[in-house]
Amino acid sequence: MPVGSALISAFLEVLYAVLNFYVWILIAGAVMSWLVVFGILNPYNKLVHAIGDVIARITEPALRPIRRFLPVMGGLDLSPLVLIFIIYFLQSFIRHLVF
Repeated sequence: MPVGSALISAFLEVLYAVLNFYVWILIAGAVMSWLVVFGILNPYNKLVHAIGDVIARITEPALRPIRRFLPVMGGLDLSPLVLIFIIYFLQSFIRHLVF
């Protein structure tokens, strides 16, 4: 295998892993928001607030454009689900390129 294609293959594998990690961050953010809404987590707790702030800073830039196109469905936010489907599509594309 030439060095160039090995380098591209390694880059795509790292990108695949980063996308997988991002999906878990999206899931953690959704679960955390549910726990805050149902009163299980106290949003005024410093640790909960810090974790929520980090997750929001990581996910909001990707979720904001999706929220502009999705219709408002009451209190239900489907943008993380849409983004997870987009990420799964990208991962499938990468998997077919590399593996």
